[in-house]
Amino acid sequence: MTEGAGLRDGDLPDGLPNDLTAAELGMWQAFRNGSVYDLSSGDTVVDDPHGGHPWGDDRTVRARIICWLLLDGPPALAGRVSSLKLVGVRISDTMDLAGGTVVPYVEMRGCRFDREIRLPEAHFTTVRLVDCAVPRLEAARVHTEGDLHLPRCRFQGGIRLTDAQIGTDLLLNQAIVYRDRSGRSIAADGISVGQDLQAEMLESHGELSLRGANIGVSLSLRGARLVNPYTRLALNAPQLTVGRTLYLTPAGVGSPLLSGRTPARGTRIQRFACQGGVRLDDGRFGDAVDLERARFTFTDEQELSLRRIQTPELRFLGERPERGRVVLSGARVVNLMDRADAWPGPGLLHMGGFSYENLVPRGPFPLERRLEWVAAATAEYNPEPYELLASVLRNGGEDEDAREVLLAKQRRRRETLPPAAKLWGYAQDWMVAYGYRPGRAAVWMAVLWAASSVAFAYADHPPLKGGEHPTWSPALFALDLLLPVIDLGQVGFWQLSGAWQWLATAMILLGWILATTVAAGATRTLRRS
Repeated sequence: MTEGAGLRDGDLPDGLPNDLTAAELGMWQAFRNGSVYDLSSGDTVVDDPHGGHPWGDDRTVRARIICWLLLDGPPALAGRVSSLKLVGVRISDTMDLAGGTVVPYVEMRGCRFDREIRLPEAHFTTVRLVDCAVPRLEAARVHTEGDLHLPRCRFQGGIRLTDAQIGTDLLLNQAIVYRDRSGRSIAADGISVGQDLQAEMLESHGELSLRGANIGVSLSLRGARLVNPYTRLALNAPQLTVGRTLYLTPAGVGSPLLSGRTPARGTRIQRFACQGGVRLDDGRFGDAVDLERARFTFTDEQELSLRRIQTPELRFLGERPERGRVVLSGARVVNLMDRADAWPGPGLLHMGGFSYENLVPRGPFPLERRLEWVAAATAEYNPEPYELLASVLRNGGEDEDAREVLLAKQRRRRETLPPAAKLWGYAQDWMVAYGYRPGRAAVWMAVLWAASSVAFAYADHPPLKGGEHPTWSPALFALDLLLPVIDLGQVGFWQLSGAWQWLATAMILLGWILATTVAAGATRTLRRS
């Protein structure tokens, strides 16, 4: 029902424009009364602002009359607060409020704009455009003390909010935005939002640019669909600062109560989907970057770039990209929450300088897969990812897994060595696993002791000094050769020659190697205890 229509001559104030149409007269009085001015017909097909049904003069007001009301409108009626609340209205011409200061509250629902809205450097309290058809919104450096709401609106020529300052929330839920002439759907570089930027189930056809943006609380792109086949990036947000969490996660469909929450099990959901590159380089996030169930579709040249981001938690739980790259070079994370099947394969993952303090796998993530994850990120040998993984595992009490990681590091390093060093590496691996499996060294010592004891039983071993020697014992003699430092009173009293001398020398060398390995393993065990 339309409020403010049916004006009587006595209701017309002094200074009222004399060329107002009947629709504009009703809007003028509704503004003074602070009431809703509704020109909808009640037919959902006819009233659809995005449909093709024409709206005639009886539903049309001129943009300049709206600007007149907002910038220099009449005083409110006694006991009322003036405000502009329009429903089902067509606005002709360009609504230009550039540089103006608008005090009244502004809310338009289901309205249709013939031409763009221009708000550069304008000042508002709160602006709400809900389910409106707008050719383009030009609002660089706009300032609002409260909210700027644009849910379910459609913008055929894009939105410009460069360097805008939004006092509380910016809402773009379920909006549909097409690109402008520069290829951008939403240009919001340098925007500052006091609390939340919600763009849940947003459809963006072009580049969504948030370079250098500052979001006070959370940035939610739950269920959003970003499509940009025209240029390299669908989401371009380097140096983005978010006070709490960036959500690139699913959204519940059909229930407004699910906004801002993780959808409950069984709820019909819409995933975050991005066709085009994502750039979040140098971002700062107070709580987390959440990629749960996110779907990325890249070309070979595109990537999910998280270079040098800093966040307490990275939830890398999306679908594995089939093409393109994932780049975490220089990123710093406290908790890395991930799944084994979320990471891309060899050559598509780059983690140079990536640091994390804790691993929180979601689902099975065996050590073999974790080692494949590290190998996929290092096309050439680099010890840093292995050492970091080993350190994190050791700090978490997984000392055995940490040794396996360091062993894998040595094996990867071996492939870069010249033939002679590589051969020696294979020998070390086979005998003592580079010292990371001390139990194997103890077994080798036992085998060598037994074999050498049998061999030395047949050795020709005249004493060095007659009458000044202990009783010959092949087992004690072999053990005295194998154990460094410890003197069992056998070596040094018998004279060996030829092959026996060479065997004794080999036993001494092997004893040092194996005993050192066993001692190192025992030391690690004691430290762990």
